[in-house]
Amino acid sequence: MRGRLLLVAVILAGCTGIAAVWFVTAPQRLTAAEAEAVSDSGDAERGKLVFAAGDCASCHASPGQADRLRLGGGLALASPYGTFRAPNISSDRTDGIGNWTAGDLANALLRGVSPDGSHYYPVFPYPSFTHMRPEDAVDLMAYLRTLPAVAGRPPDHEINPLFRIRRFVAFWKMLYFKPGLVAPDPARDEKWNRGRYLAEGAGHCAECHSSRDMLGGIKASTRYAGGQDPVGTGFYPNITPARLGDWSEAQLASMLKTGITPNHGRVGSSMADVVTNLAMLPESDREAIAVFVKSLPSRPTPGP
Repeated sequence: MRGRLLLVAVILAGCTGIAAVWFVTAPQRLTAAEAEAVSDSGDAERGKLVFAAGDCASCHASPGQADRLRLGGGLALASPYGTFRAPNISSDRTDGIGNWTAGDLANALLRGVSPDGSHYYPVFPYPSFTHMRPEDAVDLMAYLRTLPAVAGRPPDHEINPLFRIRRFVAFWKMLYFKPGLVAPDPARDEKWNRGRYLAEGAGHCAECHSSRDMLGGIKASTRYAGGQDPVGTGFYPNITPARLGDWSEAQLASMLKTGITPNHGRVGSSMADVVTNLAMLPESDREAIAVFVKSLPSRPTPGP
């Protein structure tokens, strides 16, 4: 009898533990207050600027064709955990996001949650996008709806089986994901705050220009200081004053439009795509980003 009671107690404890884990790993959607700002009547022209600031075409345009607005996905994104594939975000109703609402897009961008209630992998830079306003997601959806539908789904992710359990992404979020809009700093002027909003939010600059720890989270001590990429095949530039040196704000803003550096070099690799997108923004936005970047704390470039 005692043995049976012990077995029952163990089973109950196990079930309670599983239920607790299931509860704490549940995806968290927008708050009620945030959801109130979401509608399906966005401004496509403003959304076009969000699209450019977010560098969306660089990841989601179908590889092997020249039209950056054919967003069929498929780009391979290497990582220490395997190869991820950028999804189709075109207006195709079967293979893309043509059936999504603006609320679905807002939850994806600001909370890293899919319409079916699954966690997105943080290769999708929602840890930065979460700092955007819900209205930006509404406008972005309005713009995406003006772009052509592209049929076809990219291949599945090729990742370690352990990481295929999306529910476990919740534990990563507990460590590294800080949702919510970054409040303006009253001690700074409007231009600096605009630059911070663009760089820390839609622009997701720190996602590339920082080093990561063994779990894939950004190391706070290397934020914007660059370092070796996660798969060890390249090196991200340090964009703090320790590396930019005497670049002026005007020179930095010019580089963000032309790709030409003050020493007459030219940016390459993925940064060339970033420049293509940032060149579409108003000059005032590039100037604001430059003001913010130049104000970053000087940090040494981390070694491999």
